[in-house]
Amino acid sequence: MSRSMRLVTLAVAALVLTAVAVTYVLYFAGRSDPRRRTGGPTVPAAATGQVDLKTPGRLVFRSTALGPDYGYLASVPLTDTTGPRTFSKTDCERVYAANGTGLCLAAERGAITSFHAVVLDAGLREMRRFKLSGAPSRARLSADGRMASWTVFVYGDSYAGSAFSTRTSILDTRTGTFVGSLEEFAVYRNGARYQSPDLNFWGVTFTADDNRFYATMATKAKTYLVEGDLAKHEVRTLWENVECPSLSPDGTRLVYKKRVSSNPSRPWRLHVLELSSMRDTLLAEPTSVDDQAAWLDDSTVVYGLSDSKSVSNIWAVPADGSGKPRMIVAGGVSPATIR
Repeated sequence: MSRSMRLVTLAVAALVLTAVAVTYVLYFAGRSDPRRRTGGPTVPAAATGQVDLKTPGRLVFRSTALGPDYGYLASVPLTDTTGPRTFSKTDCERVYAANGTGLCLAAERGAITSFHAVVLDAGLREMRRFKLSGAPSRARLSADGRMASWTVFVYGDSYAGSAFSTRTSILDTRTGTFVGSLEEFAVYRNGARYQSPDLNFWGVTFTADDNRFYATMATKAKTYLVEGDLAKHEVRTLWENVECPSLSPDGTRLVYKKRVSSNPSRPWRLHVLELSSMRDTLLAEPTSVDDQAAWLDDSTVVYGLSDSKSVSNIWAVPADGSGKPRMIVAGGVSPATIR
């Protein structure tokens, strides 16, 4: 065979191998793309209409049902959470909504995936956008929709271990005032100024005055409930072993996850803390919940849980420790009630 023929043969072989490689990658990418897969929970047919964040009496969430609407912001009426759901084309990793404002932590996937916090108006139009320094973890808005907060993992990918770093930011959507990291705040523990290079914050929840907030602070392998003051740029520790607090609509209680075991597969149980007495109540959900729970109303807590097929569903449980958990949305996570 001549040299020119050998070169042609090698070129053809290279093209064939490239085509096979591309086909292989596309095939397995398609298999891993949740929007091109089937199975998982059976969900009702989509309802007509638009998702809006202003009309009260609806539950907003991120859809995790396999199929073309995976990852999109969706909503259902609170009177029929298992009924037809309305879908948007707003793609979020985490989402929260309150009083006509939305907060979407979004991924832009490519050779290098980047993440952004996007503030939305009631019609899901983008109002502000912030580049994130890591993978989305938690998202919250104040009840009036003015204050926004988000947490990302800077390193690591789970709260279950100790080798992770978080960054929590706060934005005043009305004035544009932005706190890039709660680590900028002065910390007080037991009444004295506390400083440590290992501080981590996550899971903000706002009070009704839009100035005070609660959050988790971690240091020296312990977690604390802290109360923050935005105007003073400071936080103070209140209670130990509190993660991902969420304030009740009446402002009297916090639902949170409490570390009860060193077993990494089931470290937490949901509890409710009465702020006036600091009385703690264990909720009836027996499963370890790795979520910042929310409130359906003053008597019911809602949260996301993954099933055996790793599809997330939204569950509800009474906030007084009675009753038993019930699934209210199949194929959903990151719930928020529009009041």
